[in-house]
Amino acid sequence: MTQTMRAIEITEPGGPDVLQLTERPMPMPGAGEVVIKVAYAGVNRPDALQRAGAYAPPPTASDLPGLEASGTIVSVGAGVSDWVEGDEVCALLPGGGYAEYVLTPAAHCLPVPSGLGLKEAACLPETYFTVWTNVFMRGGLQAGERFLMHGGSSGIGTTAIQLANVFGARVFATAGSDDKCAACLELGAERAINYRDEDFVDVLRAEGGANLILDMVGGSYIPRNIKTLADDGRLVQIAFLTGPKVELNFAQIMTRRLTVTGSTLRPQSDLAKARIATELREKVWPLLDAGRVAPVMDSEFPLAEASAAHARMESSGHIGKIVLKVG
Repeated sequence: MTQTMRAIEITEPGGPDVLQLTERPMPMPGAGEVVIKVAYAGVNRPDALQRAGAYAPPPTASDLPGLEASGTIVSVGAGVSDWVEGDEVCALLPGGGYAEYVLTPAAHCLPVPSGLGLKEAACLPETYFTVWTNVFMRGGLQAGERFLMHGGSSGIGTTAIQLANVFGARVFATAGSDDKCAACLELGAERAINYRDEDFVDVLRAEGGANLILDMVGGSYIPRNIKTLADDGRLVQIAFLTGPKVELNFAQIMTRRLTVTGSTLRPQSDLAKARIATELREKVWPLLDAGRVAPVMDSEFPLAEASAAHARMESSGHIGKIVLKVG
């Protein structure tokens, strides 16, 4: 292998144009780690936050953006027994996915599901880790419950709709256009709410309220989510696209026995992420192998056009996942 690689770096905090092609040294695996020759890298909202200077990587992580990728393992560190050179995988990354080679803990790799190529596999880790841990592990979604997903046409949303549906929940989703609502219905949502025309609070309250809400909007949605929840309902917050600070009457939480929680994936320990990977391999990967759930693809950009990929994502015109073609 060569000693350097092409990569996309953040030259300074700012808009998509600060993403520039550069040369970086090849990563080398330590104990328990693997190096992957990247075929495709997923593009996600946290990448844009990092680019803007609002989401710093952990101290031990690469400063390059990119939290998921697919490709071929080209070297393994000491103590790695589950993978060998030549294995095709997709992986959750601590950072560094926008590059020809990337380093990640071996325990955060998963096999490419049957029937999917490397392009589709690159769309799985960040969204499936996020949805599984927040909707099922933290949120405790059960069959028959009413689940509301805000941003139903996003990568997270299209994943959550499919998984909630296949596990027997009644799925409701919000989106910002009729086309996006139609996509949510095709994926298994019982009702798709165009938030420009309808109030999700009224729609869900007419159904008895939501038992679980997954929200990445924040801001004014937070008190409205509280109104939307059924008694004993749970709100799981995973992002704040419109801000994290609101005034909230906590008496509603007490008297109606509501749970408000949330998480971010990247700061969690390697062990915590490995446990999520184990659950995904046991409970979700068979669904992917069988074609019962699948990533929804929006668009593909060359690595050198990462700035255009970010502009596409931040336009909110996409439905599903955006990827960079690297290899």
